[in-house]
Amino acid sequence: MNLAFDLLPAHCDVLVVGAGPSGSAAALTLARAGFDVVLIDQHTFPRDKICGDGLIPDAHQALRELGVLDAVMAVAQPVSHVRCVAPRGGRLDVPGDMAVLPRRQLDDIVCRAAVAAGARMHAPVRFVAPLEQDGRVVGARVQHGDAQHEVRATWVLLASGAAPQALIAADMAERQTPSGVGLRGYIRHPGLVDRIQGLEIIWHHALKPGYGWIFPCGDGVFNIGVGLTDGVDGERAKGKLNLRQLYQRLTEIHPLAHELVTQGTPLGELKGAPLRFSLEGARFSRPGLLVCGEAAGSTYSFTGEGIGKALQTGILAARALIDARTQGLDDAATCDRHDAQLHALQPRYEMYRKANWVNRQPWLADLVIWRANRSPRIRQRIAGLLNETSNPGHLLTPRGLYKLFTE
Repeated sequence: MNLAFDLLPAHCDVLVVGAGPSGSAAALTLARAGFDVVLIDQHTFPRDKICGDGLIPDAHQALRELGVLDAVMAVAQPVSHVRCVAPRGGRLDVPGDMAVLPRRQLDDIVCRAAVAAGARMHAPVRFVAPLEQDGRVVGARVQHGDAQHEVRATWVLLASGAAPQALIAADMAERQTPSGVGLRGYIRHPGLVDRIQGLEIIWHHALKPGYGWIFPCGDGVFNIGVGLTDGVDGERAKGKLNLRQLYQRLTEIHPLAHELVTQGTPLGELKGAPLRFSLEGARFSRPGLLVCGEAAGSTYSFTGEGIGKALQTGILAARALIDARTQGLDDAATCDRHDAQLHALQPRYEMYRKANWVNRQPWLADLVIWRANRSPRIRQRIAGLLNETSNPGHLLTPRGLYKLFTE
């Protein structure tokens, strides 16, 4: 699947930079529409990727649209709920169609589907800089080892993830620092299989302004980690950004985390990664170039979930280019269409931005979970956030908090 560097073509219709969920989804969609697609990644596939590995309902919908959901679910661990755990021990199970699959497997499935559709995958190949002509991007200069190569393309899709280097090189970065960070590890503990069957999210004052998680991966393996989704710059400035310390606190305050870490078998080391949230921090387009996935900030704040929207923004970027070809759109109209598609997703991100108050003020989790366990209407609203069927953001406004006690 990973073609050699010296086989890179001199020209293609679309050069996709990054073969993660967004880039591979775009490449798959474009290749099926008859585009000549070259897909590059700086790592040879399959490769590890630091992530919580949770596939929430938006990811299921995107994978279904791409035609790969069955292949994913054949190897994924299905789960039926998110279990929210409050500081005082209150629990709330939020139902939904979900699963867990390590990114090494997930990304490989989507990438292979893109290759099967006709995209050409070249790795390891690193994006160096765009090629420009008369103010328009017309391809990219890429590198393998000390060797460089120029690929001319009608369009370049930048799906390079949270690391800012490619965005900076392409003059698309509006924020170079991450908006969030996460740390995770894999631990095997077959004894916890019957006790952890959902996506477990933990809030606690000791984790403020972050949260912890434990996700079942199947075969007695669990993804356990911590995330900081708000105030990263402030925590760094105060010298308090220590994810390993946050992870240690999780193992001290949450009994299941403590049992998993002290009695389980670690599979590799703890690894951390930056996150980019809320469709902020990057320009979405310029003539000849579109940005999608986490490079565009496709990850949700509050939970750090990003796979579904990465897939979706890749599909949307591909659709903008398909429309450009079929409708004869010029550069400006194509960029406007891509920008408008991403801006249309903003209400979903706003819901998660409001919910992010819980990470800053964990006592809110106690309040909301306590009331939700007594109110079917509130449980339905919270499920609407997960399933994207309603907007429960008003729950965490002053009026909404008042209604928690009165409705």
